[in-house]
Amino acid sequence: MSSQVSSVPLLDLHAQYRPIREDILAAIARVCDSQRFIGGPEVEGLERELAGMLEVTEAVGVSSGTDALLAAMMALGIGPGDEVVTTTYSFFATAGCVTRLGARPVLVDIAPATCNIDPTAVAAAITARTRAIIPVHLFGCSAEMTPILETAAKAGIAVIEDAAQAIGARYHGRPVGGLGTLGCFSFFPSKNLGAFGDGGLVTTNDPALARRLRLVRNHGAEPKYFHKIVGANFRLDALQAAVLRVKLPHLAAWTAARRRNADRYRELLAPLSAKGRVRLPVEPAGCHHIYNQFVIRVEDRDRVKAGLDARRVGTEVYYPVPFHLQECFKDLGYKQGQFPAAEEAADGTLALPIYGELTEDQQRYVVDSIAQVIG
Repeated sequence: MSSQVSSVPLLDLHAQYRPIREDILAAIARVCDSQRFIGGPEVEGLERELAGMLEVTEAVGVSSGTDALLAAMMALGIGPGDEVVTTTYSFFATAGCVTRLGARPVLVDIAPATCNIDPTAVAAAITARTRAIIPVHLFGCSAEMTPILETAAKAGIAVIEDAAQAIGARYHGRPVGGLGTLGCFSFFPSKNLGAFGDGGLVTTNDPALARRLRLVRNHGAEPKYFHKIVGANFRLDALQAAVLRVKLPHLAAWTAARRRNADRYRELLAPLSAKGRVRLPVEPAGCHHIYNQFVIRVEDRDRVKAGLDARRVGTEVYYPVPFHLQECFKDLGYKQGQFPAAEEAADGTLALPIYGELTEDQQRYVVDSIAQVIG
């Protein structure tokens, strides 16, 4: 253990910002000088660049990852009386957005190894009222998409990929976000590609859906003040687009650094893993993981987290309460014990620092701290 390291934050955005500071400030100044803050060339440029990277024909910038999910479902016309099948284990927006539109989230369990949605459970949950499936590419690792797409095709329903944590992740060589009907991304500051505030993106290969998305994000107006549909204000700010355009060329290198850090964690944690004290994340064959989070499993997780807090090691629990046990979803009628894999994950998962600028000495401090806390 390096005596020079005495703390490690969960995320250090300062370390990412310093090398690109002047480019960021120049981009912000460019927008300020233009006085075009809504839409315009910065947003259009970002959409083109992201469409190219994600290998889709259409990319529509929106105001957040949550609004990306809302806009995607609104573009599909999902509403009261409809069902949307999704995981019980994700960030709240995945199911919350379904409820906000008056539809019913039909929750299913996860695959224990990856914490991603269980494709077999998805197939069993389809009914005549199902309008869409929302698989989540959790923590930066693609869900098992082939059986999900087959289920959707058989039922004639849409697949909305929640790729909020997974920009740059691939499934059998193809970028996530372009595998289903629509893909939803978040540019929250903590993401691998983070804005200086909220921002999001919806992707599709369907030009008609893309046109409808652009209507949805701008109150359904075309032209101004003439409203074809009821939409919302889901527009992406030009300042955020300009910041993201500076960061985008660095994304591949940042992701490669996260993957190197993940490999190093596996090496350093191997002794604890061999003893069954720590379960490491898996990367299934054909899945290119981008490690938005590096999530381990430990017994007595809350005690371990408290011990790491005391040693000034930043950690986070993603997520402590599955949807089916959330108070706001009690009317859905789910019970404790109904989705055991998700409940086990909620009790045992712990995310470690994994940002690209993390040093080897910092990682050794994290792992040495885990070993001391676990005992």
